[in-house]
Amino acid sequence: MQDLDSRLGDPLHLYLGAFDKDGQFVGWAWGKQEQKAKFCMVNSGVIEGHRRMGAYSALVQSTVEKMSSKGFQLIYSRHCATNNAVIIPKLKAGFVISKFEIDDTHGVLVHLHYYTNALRRKVVDYRTGLVAPDGELKRLFNL
Repeated sequence: MQDLDSRLGDPLHLYLGAFDKDGQFVGWAWGKQEQKAKFCMVNSGVIEGHRRMGAYSALVQSTVEKMSSKGFQLIYSRHCATNNAVIIPKLKAGFVISKFEIDDTHGVLVHLHYYTNALRRKVVDYRTGLVAPDGELKRLFNL
């Protein structure tokens, strides 16, 4: 957390490229630190003809691994609500839908959050009614 806090004047950025087995560039992802422990996946894509072959999922997994190892507590992104090619792989990777937004430029957007801290994820699951409080949550919330 101290390392992340010290970067607030110079936020961390991540730039990734995806390549096929022949070394051909097929996709990208980039993101940036927004707050001390919050990382935003800003933009990504896979070149047509290389989609639905796992490149996007690999970019997501690599981002999650790299940013988790840096200490980020939350990794998030925003997407057009009908962009299933992006939403589904992220949900499969452990992201959860956190909110919807109506934007005059992009229309209806869905926000996806990935909690790197297992307890925070458990709290979200409890707060949304997905799970009943276990012993750990009962102690946390004095239930």
